[in-house]
Amino acid sequence: MNDNILYVVLIAVVGLIAITVNFVITTREQQEEAKDKRLTWLKGQAEHILQAIAVLREADCKQEIIHKINEHATSLLEEVAMLAPDSELFHSLSKQKDTADQAFASPNVFDSDRSLKRAQIYINFAEKLVLQLARGGKITLTLARSYQQELYWLRITVVADAHLAQGEKFLESEDSMTAVSHFRHAKALLVRANIPNHNKKSRLDKVNALIEKIQPRKPRSMGTLADSMDRLL
Repeated sequence: MNDNILYVVLIAVVGLIAITVNFVITTREQQEEAKDKRLTWLKGQAEHILQAIAVLREADCKQEIIHKINEHATSLLEEVAMLAPDSELFHSLSKQKDTADQAFASPNVFDSDRSLKRAQIYINFAEKLVLQLARGGKITLTLARSYQQELYWLRITVVADAHLAQGEKFLESEDSMTAVSHFRHAKALLVRANIPNHNKKSRLDKVNALIEKIQPRKPRSMGTLADSMDRLL
């Protein structure tokens, strides 16, 4: 009887140990899976945000906006450092951040279709990001709306200015038809932009002057009524 009780106790102990070990292993596997998922998400977010910071610096965006987005990028990198301090991911993101921080505005930075498309994509991404920051309580919703409007106008002007620059290059090479095509494209973007007219005026005046330089306006006819009045007088 005593031997049977001992066997039962031993079996129970072994079973309890097995259950405990299985629980520990399962918990660790779940934690590792959750960690991997979080790191994958952090990688995607951080890479996009750092690309956006580089583009915003190249487009000469307001420093206040860049600073807020940069703070968010830093917090993501700090989380990566906590989860995987010596990982290749952390070193890669740190290097990318250094590159983004060293970006600067340049007149010819968006002189290709590829660079211009990249600018549009990441400025648009930044527009959505500032609203996410507001939802996360990192900035006020009012400030986010203001930033979003600034970024929207930046996205328009980056493309319009690129067309102006291209048009002026073609004008210098005496290809007036291609030049005026670029100028008209820039004008269409500015006219359609949902921005107060006083913000557009300087650029619109410039593009109108360039178009008129190539294609001067024809003098308007006085019309039949005016002609009749002249004859009567």
